[in-house]
Amino acid sequence: MTRICPKCSYARKPTDEAPEWQCPSCQVAYIKAGGEPAPVNYGRYGGPAATSKSSSGALKWIVILAVFGGGIFFGKPLWSSKNAPLTVVATAQPAVTLYATEWCGYCAAARKLFEDNGIDYVELDVEKTSAGYEGHKKLGGNGVPLIVIGTDVLHGYNEGALRSKLKPWIKPS
Repeated sequence: MTRICPKCSYARKPTDEAPEWQCPSCQVAYIKAGGEPAPVNYGRYGGPAATSKSSSGALKWIVILAVFGGGIFFGKPLWSSKNAPLTVVATAQPAVTLYATEWCGYCAAARKLFEDNGIDYVELDVEKTSAGYEGHKKLGGNGVPLIVIGTDVLHGYNEGALRSKLKPWIKPS
């Protein structure tokens, strides 16, 4: 009995070595009773075609998970630093020097700000001490108060600038 494949129209020859239920040309399996094409996996128990397809699918998922895991692992420092609260590292207060006079009202205001907030400072009177006069002159002083915080020089009294420069050491209000 000659059988013709409904898929590829191949006419089976007596010399074909494929099983009776399979087309030798396109390898489609047929239901033995009616000659209809069988489902794709009919008669196959994990043959080479099935394993290569499932292993490539598994490999794809492994690669996707590895990339996703690597993104989380290496990206964590990036997103955690944005949400982490900023902490001030306790460091020593910079040296604060106040070049002032006794009679200056702004010098008195600077003294009061420093004392009320526990800021350690050294006061040099520009009228009474030669160290005060020379230091004031060397820094280009043109008036009082002249305040040196670390390496920053502030000419005149500016409470906002003083608070911003000494922020870590100022007592909270």
